[in-house]
Amino acid sequence: MTDFEPVHGILDVSDEQSIYWEQWGNPDGLPALFIHGGPGGTLGKSGYRHRFDLDRTRVIGFEQRGCGRSKPHASVADTSLSSNTLERLIDDIERLRESTRIDTWILNGVSWGSTLALAYAQAHPERVRGIVLFAVTTTSQDEIRWITEGVGKIFPEAWERLASYAENNVTGYKRGSRRLIEAYRQLMNSEDMKIRNEASKEWALWEDTHVSIGTDGFVRDARWDNEAFRLAFVRLTTHYWSIVATDESEILKRMNRIQHIPATLIHGRRDISSPAATAWKLHRLWPNSTLIIDEGDGHGGASMVEHWTAANARLSTES
Repeated sequence: MTDFEPVHGILDVSDEQSIYWEQWGNPDGLPALFIHGGPGGTLGKSGYRHRFDLDRTRVIGFEQRGCGRSKPHASVADTSLSSNTLERLIDDIERLRESTRIDTWILNGVSWGSTLALAYAQAHPERVRGIVLFAVTTTSQDEIRWITEGVGKIFPEAWERLASYAENNVTGYKRGSRRLIEAYRQLMNSEDMKIRNEASKEWALWEDTHVSIGTDGFVRDARWDNEAFRLAFVRLTTHYWSIVATDESEILKRMNRIQHIPATLIHGRRDISSPAATAWKLHRLWPNSTLIIDEGDGHGGASMVEHWTAANARLSTES
């Protein structure tokens, strides 16, 4: 592989926000954008770049407003999330495209990033050459209700702990009377940082639990040891899952806008927290999509990563 120098920078966007971005691979190659998960995840060690042929591809990743190296950081007590909307995130991507002087690009989205990739593509279909989605979500009300409450039928002990913390710390919350996601959103905006910190730890424990099937079993994610990461992740997750989700996914209603765009949807059969039904519904509405259900993996896994790499290789050859 040719040794291309990585590039990185900070882009000022709207609402006094700035987002971190980076570029890997051939600066004259086929442009591609990676959209991380979460909400509130980061680019980590930039491992996503290994899913592309960097001799042929110009790969750009960015950290969404409020997390990672973007500022202001959602872990800070007085950071407002009023401008953290799906529409603003779409605008951030478009401003990034314009600033990097890219005409059209391939999109890659992982988990929550697949929701954002779809929303951006539907807003700007003329800018998208192809799409690869990994651990597919559309952030519908049904999906959020399942991942925060329904999965408790599979992990009753862990969900009991999650719900009990909310009942003991949110005035007026009783399971069944209000949505649990709303209770945790309230906790993560408490003026008491001790409450925020404790709630974020409970949520992190739940996250590690519901993704454990299809992996090596329950494994503690080392990222939670970073308090700033944990606070931002949980605060942004509870925020977006409260404001974005609708009774029927808006994304599914707008699939006619991107039916012509080639896509690969990669999902694990054993993904308990995000069942394959979402990927299946999306595929049925998308004639130009290929659905790959990996029978052995859950919400990610080595086999799914192989499919991801292969899908990008196919798109770069066809584009």
